[in-house]
Amino acid sequence: MDTISQFLTMIRNAGAARHEKVDMPASKVRAGIAQILANEGLIRSFKVAKDSKQGIMRVYLKYDEAGNHVISSIDRVSRPGRRVYVKSDNVPTVRSGMGMSILSTSKGIMSGKQAADAKVGGELLATLW
Repeated sequence: MDTISQFLTMIRNAGAARHEKVDMPASKVRAGIAQILANEGLIRSFKVAKDSKQGIMRVYLKYDEAGNHVISSIDRVSRPGRRVYVKSDNVPTVRSGMGMSILSTSKGIMSGKQAADAKVGGELLATLW
């Protein structure tokens, strides 16, 4: 099962249903992606609560003044059946810089801009705007 696409789908569906928050099982990769989304202002915040199993992550969603979800589109690029890797000089720009890409690099989960500035490539996980 692809846990990253499950994470992205849960955020997409909760935003479409206008939920305030969404709970899901926690992992380091999910926490890394949530940290990037929080740094870019696409979610309000997130918390990871420990339990006897793997932990629960709660993501607080963000909406604009009209009540629309801040994330218009969120797409999984690399998936288990087809991995997509990019070099540091080929990191894609999404919507002419209005969107962002998320990469898994050797230095951790990074946004496309951070990866290009650090001159590292990696697996292109998702694009969103």
